Amino acid sequence: MLTVEDVVTTYGAVRALDGVSMTVEPSTITAVLGANGAGKTTLLRTVNGLVRPRAGRISYEGRDLLRTHVDEVVRMGIAHVPEGRGVITELTVDENLRLGALWRRNRTELQQSLAEMYELFPPLAERRNKPADTLSGGERQMLAIARALMSRPRLLLLDEPSLGLAPRITAQIMGTLRRLRDEQSLTVVLVEQNARSALSVSDQAIVLNLGRVVVSGPAVELAADEKLRHAYLGF
Repeated sequence: MLTVEDVVTTYGAVRALDGVSMTVEPSTITAVLGANGAGKTTLLRTVNGLVRPRAGRISYEGRDLLRTHVDEVVRMGIAHVPEGRGVITELTVDENLRLGALWRRNRTELQQSLAEMYELFPPLAERRNKPADTLSGGERQMLAIARALMSRPRLLLLDEPSLGLAPRITAQIMGTLRRLRDEQSLTVVLVEQNARSALSVSDQAIVLNLGRVVVSGPAVELAADEKLRHAYLGF
């Protein structure tokens, strides 16, 4: 579904990505792991078109993403949830969700998607008419993910969903990602510092260090490699 080939992305003289390559198969979760400054967020922003690389190629379902405008990327079926739980706090939960489907014109499908999100995230259903600034951190993260899912993506780019959340909430979110993969064939690229949690739900994983891929392979094998975990993943 997604192919990244020899991508180089720079910020001035700094190479945030230095020859990164990866492939993502449909209906899988791929974890992108590494320490702060490894290039994880830059990878998602480069795939999504928010940052343009200096070199390399990126294709999605055979189409060249580097020649695609950011708004068209969404229409192609790619949704991006940045780090930071960026919801619009002045709007209600329901209004935030509707923003995720602004370009969709079929009202019946819109209502169906809203119902699906409230079924997938029950805490949001209980607070649908409440302003987003009344939500807890975990509920805001659920809202950010649900809003992205309102566009009916086939590929979800998810940046640090567990950051600052209690382990119980993190487990709920990871379980939801697994359910979306298994029941709706959603493909996910999951950037995480919580490597243990990410590997527990992922099919494949890559580890970045200073902008380079240092290892890639099945998530279960990376989780079982004690030397690798100690060297790069912190557990």
